[in-house]
Amino acid sequence: MAKAGPAAERVVRAGAELADEIGFEGVTPSALARQLGVRTASLYSHVRNAHDLKTKIALLALEELADRASAALAGRAGKDALSAFADAYRDYAFQHPGRFAAAQFRLDADAAAASAGVRHSRMMRAILRGYDLTEQQQTHAVRLLGSVFSGYVGLEAAGGFSHSAPASQESWTEILGALDALLRNWPSAT
Repeated sequence: MAKAGPAAERVVRAGAELADEIGFEGVTPSALARQLGVRTASLYSHVRNAHDLKTKIALLALEELADRASAALAGRAGKDALSAFADAYRDYAFQHPGRFAAAQFRLDADAAAASAGVRHSRMMRAILRGYDLTEQQQTHAVRLLGSVFSGYVGLEAAGGFSHSAPASQESWTEILGALDALLRNWPSAT
């Protein structure tokens, strides 16, 4: 049975650091054990298996990302809030690429409901309330924004924008402006 506590937290944090170094997909109990200089069997007192390790890293990443996004949103509204939220995601992805990938790990329903993913959704919906969207339009907008943020960051991290002008930052700023305009003029349901 996996134990909770400071030692387990250190194991998960070490797993998150390893994910940033080698990529989230490469994180396994044996890879983490090598990194920590311990036997793999000793990790199983803190995590049940590879899936449990990845779930715990994902939960950590979601929490860190929610904390950053929350701090970035403080006192902001409208386009400023949208840009601050998006920039928090983009900055986190560059600083912690493995953890950012972990934040997209599919969690089971119970883990997802108890995760900081709920905070992400609430923050995004709070931003969207400033755009006078219906509940259903907000759901569509949350999915659109998440897709744009994750897609852009993924392409940018893979070097997809490094061989042409204008600079990626200029495109990012233009895209956020276009998203703001779309949200202000969201098409009515037909």
